[in-house]
Amino acid sequence: MSATSAGAPLANHQPILYSFRRCPYAIRARLALAVAGLQPGQNLELREVSLKAKPPELLEASAKGTVPVLVLANEVLDESLAIMRWALESRDPHGWLAGWSPAQLADMDSLIAANDGPFKQHLDRFKYPDRYPGEPASTNRFAGLRILRRWNEQLGAGGWLLGDRPSLADWALLPFVRQFRLVDPAGFDAEPLLAALQGWLGRFLASPELADALEEPWAERTSWRSPGWLYHLALRPEWQAARADGVYRRSTRGRSLEEVGFIHLSNAHQVEATAAHFYGDLPAGAVLLLTIDPQRLAAASLEVRFEPAASNAGTTGGELFPHLYGSLPLEAVRLAEPWRP
Repeated sequence: MSATSAGAPLANHQPILYSFRRCPYAIRARLALAVAGLQPGQNLELREVSLKAKPPELLEASAKGTVPVLVLANEVLDESLAIMRWALESRDPHGWLAGWSPAQLADMDSLIAANDGPFKQHLDRFKYPDRYPGEPASTNRFAGLRILRRWNEQLGAGGWLLGDRPSLADWALLPFVRQFRLVDPAGFDAEPLLAALQGWLGRFLASPELADALEEPWAERTSWRSPGWLYHLALRPEWQAARADGVYRRSTRGRSLEEVGFIHLSNAHQVEATAAHFYGDLPAGAVLLLTIDPQRLAAASLEVRFEPAASNAGTTGGELFPHLYGSLPLEAVRLAEPWRP
């Protein structure tokens, strides 16, 4: 567990969670936060991030740049277990941490250490063999199964790792066992020495807790839009053509850079209105949202001016929009994802 300084306290003292929908570390943090009574949009701000385009606010909060990260009023928790413990110390209605003996708490720590250490190592090499040349996926699968068999034996008659009710260890391990199974579901389900563990995981897969952790509002389908970046809505065929050409030269829908003299961009808070006004009639998937790094534009000696867009119907009079004077280099685009209102 680690905590780092968060700098100035948050003005409204509302926690901010940087998360990634599919990350097992982030899933277990969301599970604990939810059981402790926190809810995105109510008493917690959720910022879903793309690991390909980590927002500057995340990197400022934690130089590690990994998720989850929980920003509190006077500190930053950048380890999932630290977040879980913080949440459960606030409210633990099901006794994930409360009511266990010192010996049982030590067992929890041991199980979690085995998961976060050797099991996660084998899981990564089993799931992503291309990243680890020379380490056969089958070797790491078998090594992971040896650990799972030990956990299977520990489940016993109570059905949980430490007895007849779930503990922090169960909820901390379950997202990783789920991920191991997802690599080869049929193979996992056919393992003859994992009957208890398969039942344990099956209850988790069917649980409302997991369903909530994988759906909105806990798991957004689109990335949080950082005020530190700029944005542009592009028609999918035009972006595909730009990738082939190596540069993007469309100003806005139906108009080129040569016609207008600049490329229309938006700040984070302006994207919704721009999309509704100019692209609202198009079907889902036809429009992409480009996330643009202004520092990369500056490094390419490209000028961005903040100017009124008085001719754009539907905009507030005098509101300033960023305009890029020059073509958009592909290396300045951190992320291109389907636009979803």
